[in-house]
This record gives sequence, C-alpha cells and structure tokens, in this order.
Amino acid sequence: MSLPLTRRHILALLAGGAASTALSRPSLSNNLGLGQMEMKEGYDSITSPLDAAMSSSPLLSSGTIEATERALAKYQELAAQGGWPQVTGNERLQLGDDNADVVSLRQRLVASGDLAPSLGRSPVFDSYLDGAVMRFQARHGIEASGVVGDTSRAALAIPIDVRVKQLQMNIVRLREMGSLGSRYMMMNIPATEVEAVSNGVVEQRHNTVIGKPDRPSPILSTVVQNVNFNPFWTVPLSIIKKDLIPLMQKDPGYLTEHHIRIYTPTGQEILASQIDWNTDEATRMRFTQDPGFDNSLGQVRINIANQYGVYMHDTPEKSVFGSEYHFDSSGCARVQDVRDLCAWILQGTEYTRDRIDEVIRSGARTTATPTAKVPVFWIYVTAWATPEGLVEFRDDVYNKDGYANLAVVTNDDNG
Repeated sequence: MSLPLTRRHILALLAGGAASTALSRPSLSNNLGLGQMEMKEGYDSITSPLDAAMSSSPLLSSGTIEATERALAKYQELAAQGGWPQVTGNERLQLGDDNADVVSLRQRLVASGDLAPSLGRSPVFDSYLDGAVMRFQARHGIEASGVVGDTSRAALAIPIDVRVKQLQMNIVRLREMGSLGSRYMMMNIPATEVEAVSNGVVEQRHNTVIGKPDRPSPILSTVVQNVNFNPFWTVPLSIIKKDLIPLMQKDPGYLTEHHIRIYTPTGQEILASQIDWNTDEATRMRFTQDPGFDNSLGQVRINIANQYGVYMHDTPEKSVFGSEYHFDSSGCARVQDVRDLCAWILQGTEYTRDRIDEVIRSGARTTATPTAKVPVFWIYVTAWATPEGLVEFRDDVYNKDGYANLAVVTNDDNG
C-alpha cells in the first residue's frame, strides 16, 4: 500500500505533540457567550488521530456520506447558537506573538473544535495554539505552517452559515455518485488528490496539479484506455494559442530548446522560421515534443477516454507538488509518484513497478493496457467529513459552490 504523507498524517503528528490536548478532548463547551452547548465530540474531533491519518476510507463511500451528515448537524447546531467569532486585526500571527488578536484567534479555534476550551484565553501564541492552527490549516487544504497569514485569515473568516450550505451542497454531490464498482480511481479536483480504491479500501493516494481556474479540469466519468511510457507530447490547440505563440514571439529559440518539432497538415516537418508567429498560422500546424526527461508529460501518460482531450501524466518539474497552489495546468492532471499509480492500474500484467522502471530507463516508447477496465472519476467536492470525524474543506477554485468568499486565496501564509 502506498499512502504518502498527507494532511491527515500531519494531523496525526500534531496529536503526538502540542496539539494533543485539543485532539483528545472528550467534549466541546462554549465559552464565548454564544450559549451553552455540550456535545460528546467536538465538531472536528477524531476518535484516534493516528487512525484518521492512516484512514483507508474512500471519499466516495457511505461512511463519508454518513460522517458528513453528522458534521452538518453539528455545524447547524453551532450556527443556531451564534456561530464562531471573527479573528481581529489583519497582521500575521505566529509562535511567540503576544497581543489581543491572539485571544480572538484562540476563541475562533475553540469554536470550531481545533483547540481545547481550556486553552482559549491567553494572549500568547504558544505551542498549543501553534498545533491548533496547523490542525485547522490541514483540514482546509492550507500548508500546515502554524503561521496565520492572508490565506488562513480568509479561511477563518468564512461564516458558519456558508460552511453549513457548503456541507449541504456537497452531501448532494456525494450521494449522486452512486455505486462505483469494486476497483476505481477517483480524483477530487478541489482537493487535488487521487485515490486508487479496491474493494472499498484506498490502496494509494497521490497529490495532483490540475487545471487553472481559466482552464479548468472537467468533471467526468470514464475508464483508463492505456498507459504510455516515454511518450511524445502533441501540443493541444489551446496551448498553441495561449502559450506557444506568445512564447515564440518573445523567444524564437523556444521550440528548439524544448525539442518540439513542427509538422504541416500533410505531415511534413518544417522549421520554426517558416512560420509567421504574428499571425494564427501556427494553429494549423501540429507540434510534437520528443520523448525524454524534459518532455512536458514527463515519462508517463495515462490515457483516459473523454471528449475534453485531458489525461493524467508525469511531469519533469517535480517541485510543483511542493507548492501550496496546485491549480496550474491546462486541464490535465499531473500526478505525484505516478509510476506507483501505473503499477496499480496495470496489476496482473507484466508491468510491475520494477518493470515500469526498466522500460522508462530504456527510453523505448511503450504502451501498456490494463487487463480489465479501470473506471476513472474526476469529481468536485469541496466539503466532507471522514468516518473518523475530521471535517475537511477546500477552496471553491472553479466557483461551483456559488459563494465569492470560498474562492481560492493564493497569498502565501509564509510570505
């Protein structure tokens, strides 16, 4: 099983440190003048942080739906009692700070169950609050730095009634998926994560980089066609128009430097100097990038049947997975540790993980086909709860939830 370090793992690590008090509390009481409220569990508490971190429960499961319904009921109860307070000020807050804004931050995190009520009054940003902030950030898809900057402040400021409506909307989305079969891949676009599921168990999770807001990745239901190793890349028309032509106007050597060849409609290879880059002449040509380490697809392409011309692939720029902002492609999905995912897709064939490495090292263009259909789902879910009780939210990067304050915030909390 391949389960790389995820936000859930971060939450488990916090449980072993300063945040353990908040994570293990038996109840959440209201100390903020919002009315008395007692629950057996906090809104986002988990029975066992380690179990949650290593959870093998798929997002698309009855367990997720039931957990999200329970979370909705708790958020509705909190909303009826006044919701959560706003964090005061607009400056960055971090470990060691001492001011009144820290008190408001504590009270906000107590209300959402990220900090124990007994820790809600000190003006000092201590290690307990640092752990609670990281926990909040991890639940909201924000880099768990412990620093409260623009991105975290924006997430903290979203009113609880909006979160209630977001949960309601996403319960509908989860229910609509129905039965998915015993073995499938699911990519949740807002979470930029792929799950490989077999018999109700997540066997692999992978981070992804997906479409920009102006070039969104589509919602789709399809199957894997095949896997290409050491592929050519044929440049899509949209990228020719939006990227390639402007690049060539600035840097006439770009195509040569990136090993991209040009072919006429009749298949004749021509030179870049034969095209007038100040017109749309280039849109009538075919541009193909040679296989290799610097190929834009990396060394693997997973072809999926669809009308949008999108697919899943490797990338030569592995650093993109270390960025907090994962909405940076032209609609396709770049997949971290994609070779592991290919081995999962091709189970039962000769293409084991070691064999895949051999083929890629050889440089030979190779196509492999799975022994049975592997369904693929690209979905759009911005709010859900895990069976362990974690309530997760993600930015509505494509504005499908309909609330302006759920749009993605790109400022870096660390900057």
